[in-house]
Amino acid sequence: MDDPLRLRCLVTGATGYIGGRLVPELLSAGHQVRCLARTPAKVRDQPWAGQVETVQGDVTDPASLRSALAGVDVAYYLVHALGTGTSFEATDRRAARSFAQGARAAGVRRIVYLGGLAPAGVPEERLSPHLRSRAEVGRILLASGVPTAVLRAAVILGSGSASFEMLRYLTERLPVMVTPSWVHTRIQPVAVRDVLRLLVSAAALPAEVNRTFDIGGPDVLTYLEMMQRYAAVAGLPRRLVMPVPVLTPRLSSYWVGLVTPVPSSLARPLVESLRHEVVCTEHDIARWAPDPPGGPVGFDRAVELALQRIQEADVATRWSSASLPGAPSDPLPTDPDWAGGSLYRDQRQLPVDAAPEALWRVIEGIGGENGWYSFPLAWAVRGWLDRLCGGVGLRRGRRDPQRLRVGDSLDFWRVEEVEPGRLLRLRAEMRLPGLAWLELAVEPDGGSGCHYRQRALFHPHGLAGHAYWWSVSPFHALVFGGMARNITGAAAAEQRARSGAPVRAK
Repeated sequence: MDDPLRLRCLVTGATGYIGGRLVPELLSAGHQVRCLARTPAKVRDQPWAGQVETVQGDVTDPASLRSALAGVDVAYYLVHALGTGTSFEATDRRAARSFAQGARAAGVRRIVYLGGLAPAGVPEERLSPHLRSRAEVGRILLASGVPTAVLRAAVILGSGSASFEMLRYLTERLPVMVTPSWVHTRIQPVAVRDVLRLLVSAAALPAEVNRTFDIGGPDVLTYLEMMQRYAAVAGLPRRLVMPVPVLTPRLSSYWVGLVTPVPSSLARPLVESLRHEVVCTEHDIARWAPDPPGGPVGFDRAVELALQRIQEADVATRWSSASLPGAPSDPLPTDPDWAGGSLYRDQRQLPVDAAPEALWRVIEGIGGENGWYSFPLAWAVRGWLDRLCGGVGLRRGRRDPQRLRVGDSLDFWRVEEVEPGRLLRLRAEMRLPGLAWLELAVEPDGGSGCHYRQRALFHPHGLAGHAYWWSVSPFHALVFGGMARNITGAAAAEQRARSGAPVRAK
């Protein structure tokens, strides 16, 4: 390139927590950015989407990697196949090998990988599957023949990170708690802004640098100390904690899943990573990326910054930005490539004596703190049942209280499509014997009002799926019917509040 400081960067995992924050940082540093995404639509609504090139592909698909890596100087590998069995390790291994081979063939100058900080002196076979897999991915990339920087971090502190949400909700919701023995494990957390700073800096490392770097903040704390210091920063009374050694990582993950928004399927690898001390053994990265004035962000300041972002509803990405393992990826039944089969529908339409804009504001504000506009107890029970089955439940809430974009998690749904002012399509991520969607749409009536259209779709899997639909269908009039009536009523009320004039109900 003409400008040696302007690099062509490929970011994998651009719709995830770190990737979604790294892209604007690379752009601010003057680099060109290309994003690799399995579903490019998830990139479309990002505020930086118009400044990047987006290509469709998958790190396990060599053909799509060839075009994605063509002409790239620096390739960021920010993807992981989280899980609790052995299949995710095989997927991680296959993806890393494919990426390493593709990067070498394309002449990429550097690979940058964000992995997990492994405990010093602990044999790899004794590590949690999560950390073991990340270590293996790092080795594969380092052996690729492409100069590679593997940055290894422990707990990442930032608004919306899974580790921060777990810490936040455990501390806020349980003033008195029974905890596992891992609360006494020493950890060196790092602020997300320092992680991003180092990821950007790693792009300019000299070609001879091919190694791992431990990255962490200035504080080394036990998890118990982290909870107590979080409570102090948040203005909460000191927490009373009673460790119980018999709580295994599996049991701990179920406990975390019930108390926090982080589902047990994601909590387990996080908890298992806390069995061993994770403290940096070197700070060599500072040789090429010097610490900022005042040093890296400390724990208390990182918590303050994260809470400020949450209070201001300015959370750029969340742990739930990436789809969960096992989340549906099948096409919508109305798509041309739908495979067919049984499809149950619940369709409703109501006239609305309000402008389309007023109705859309109500639709886009659904979920989270605003709820689902019908039978709150039924939604709460469904959320709790989902959590008990290891699902995400209702606690994920929403990233932004007013605006939605494709890929956002919304309680136990995920935003599959947003056509502003017209259509919101949600795909279910709760535990179900089938696939489910919910569509909320606005249709102008040619006058001053509009029509509200609502459609729930369910594609059953096997006999259990059919039985599920018919067992819950008696409640649809109460749940879905109430939702339609209350959404249209809320739109009319908003119109009346904004205009100051009475609105006639139809």
